[in-house]
Amino acid sequence: HSPVPILPLLLVFRSLVCYFLHMMLWGNWDFMSGPLLVSVSWLDLLSPILQLFLGLVLAGVVIITGCFSYYQEAKSSKIMESFKNMVPQQALVIREGERMQIDAQNVVRGDLVEVKGGDRIPADFRVISAHGCKVDNSSLTGESEPQTRGPDFSHPNPLETSNICFYSTNCVEGTAQGIVIATGDHTVMGRIASLTSVLEAGQTPIATEIEHFIQLITGVAVFLGVSFFFLSLFLGYGWLQAVIFLIGIIVANVPEGLLATVTVCLTLTAKRMARKNCLVKNLEAVETLGSTSTICSDKTGTLTQNRMTVAHMWFDKNIFEADTSEDQSGHNFDKNSKTWPVMALIAGLCNRAEFGPDQEKVPIAKSSMKYMLVMKGAPERILERCSTILINGRDYPLDKESQNAFHDAYLELGGLGERVLGFCYLDLPEPYTGDFHFDSDNINFPITELCFVGLVSMIDPPRAAVPDAVGKCRSAGIKVIMITGDHPITAKAIAKGVGIISENSETVEDIASRLHISVNQVEASNAKACVVHGSQLKDMSQEELDTILKEHSEIVFARTSPQQKLIIVEGCQRQGAIVAVTGDGVNDSPALKKADIGIAMGISGSDVSKQAADMILLDDNFASIVTGVEEGRLIFDNLKKSIAYTLTSNIPEISPFLLFIILNIPLPLGTITILCIDLGTDMVPAISLAYETAESDIMKRVPRDPKKDKLVNQRLISMAYGQIGVALGDKMGSGGE
Repeated sequence: HSPVPILPLLLVFRSLVCYFLHMMLWGNWDFMSGPLLVSVSWLDLLSPILQLFLGLVLAGVVIITGCFSYYQEAKSSKIMESFKNMVPQQALVIREGERMQIDAQNVVRGDLVEVKGGDRIPADFRVISAHGCKVDNSSLTGESEPQTRGPDFSHPNPLETSNICFYSTNCVEGTAQGIVIATGDHTVMGRIASLTSVLEAGQTPIATEIEHFIQLITGVAVFLGVSFFFLSLFLGYGWLQAVIFLIGIIVANVPEGLLATVTVCLTLTAKRMARKNCLVKNLEAVETLGSTSTICSDKTGTLTQNRMTVAHMWFDKNIFEADTSEDQSGHNFDKNSKTWPVMALIAGLCNRAEFGPDQEKVPIAKSSMKYMLVMKGAPERILERCSTILINGRDYPLDKESQNAFHDAYLELGGLGERVLGFCYLDLPEPYTGDFHFDSDNINFPITELCFVGLVSMIDPPRAAVPDAVGKCRSAGIKVIMITGDHPITAKAIAKGVGIISENSETVEDIASRLHISVNQVEASNAKACVVHGSQLKDMSQEELDTILKEHSEIVFARTSPQQKLIIVEGCQRQGAIVAVTGDGVNDSPALKKADIGIAMGISGSDVSKQAADMILLDDNFASIVTGVEEGRLIFDNLKKSIAYTLTSNIPEISPFLLFIILNIPLPLGTITILCIDLGTDMVPAISLAYETAESDIMKRVPRDPKKDKLVNQRLISMAYGQIGVALGDKMGSGGE
């Protein structure tokens, strides 16, 4: 697809220097070095040289703080450049009967392409022939299991049919040939990337808070300035002097060091997070994560390990749990049964055997020169070929009781959302030894009357740190929603495994099953959890989606499309939530862009998802989000302290001008002194508040309400200007102690 246009770094720097908060200081610079004070000095207190000096100081503040933000942007851009490994460099095409390697970007519609295991798909193509081809569509659809590809049409949905391979996905095994039907921006992935590029991210919560603060401080400054403008005229001052008083009081109310304080605080936090493998692309995203009240997370590769792993086994009529932990330090089952070595042998041999759609059984030679026939496949089809069952290492007839035990185990494992395989074997009799030639096309060996050994179920297991991270999110009042392209049963099983659906929570279907009634008889509001299929979401109105998001605290969306992920994010935002979206696939990128903060995976994430995100987890650890939330909440608390501290000096700075106007007392504080206080003695302690440690209950509070819990509110203004400001002004006026 067409690369996302990157803004030249010079323009990035210009936009940072001309940021709206910086424009306030540029206005002060223009005022200090402009013609007004050059021709009419501030009551002869400042010479034109000092005025120019003050203007240069303000300009320096703007440039230095702009450099902080520029450094962070440039660092993010450099890391993003290193991620550009997604587009395949070469493609094998057949033109005029000749195979040739060409640049992937030169593949055109109508080309005959060929891919093999390990290749990235260079374009969307319609499969015309395939041999054991499987593709990994996890980055596009969210399905963790490799999908079989062949020439047969299998589903009306292009994303689910087996005869189309999609650009940027991986061929994991086998070979396939096909006719290119779409390239570049016209591919499914290209259209998703285009959808991402047209979305506009909204204003960040911290930008909204600072804008609200500017409105408050501007209102206070203009009110005081205008009030004393008319008071000056009433006391007999000339209009020019009254205007100078007006401007002087407004300037005294502008906290010149605030922007530097905010930028330094955010940068320090971003650096702390970078040390914990969280790359912040946008400084304002640091605080946004702390304001997050809802996390919409992809399943595959984010909550799970994106690798199919044995989870359970059934043999000797018992279900055994396998170790699915990443470091193999989890549960271990008893391997003393005599059936286990046979099960392990068959699984190992079938795992090594090459499997194709037309090759359902592979005879394997043993060192004794006798042959064993081993087979794996769909459990019900394997059972049909068996007449005996292996229990404790001995063959027994496959009677009704054994068949019922099989069906019960199959349903139980399937209900856990796991992919179940059946295994069987047969020690071939004497004629099938030595130089016997096996023909798998015209079968000349036994494939019935086999011995059933057991079942193995597999699942894409959760990452080790995810359950604890989800628990911390819940204690912090953050709602975690799973959005996946996987099957609802699998999605529900993973959601329970990681704690998104808690142990005692029930869905409407669970309640109906427990009470032995139909689903329609259950009141939806009685179910704490909810699993929504993409087909249901497609037919929902906004009001119905809003009802689900409001009534259920534990929600899973399964079989969703990229457009539906956008709808879910927008629905959460309509509820007033600050939404964070995590993901690693191309299918996540539109939602990442639309969310208040998008979080991409640095290792497994696609290039498109990283471009769309505001933050990148360099170690793909979902648990790092919890650290980010704590840092975000801490920076909000510390910014509040810094702003309160900065504002307390306004009353002592304004008082000399007011006393001069009203009582004609000589000015004890000149403009240069005020600026020294603002940019020197005030700014350094304000910045030091960024190093304050978190309060003990910071992760036990509910997320702040952006409409009510403001960074600067009337109470803080009244405290800063009133009680603390007057006390500080009185102390300074009395010379301190």
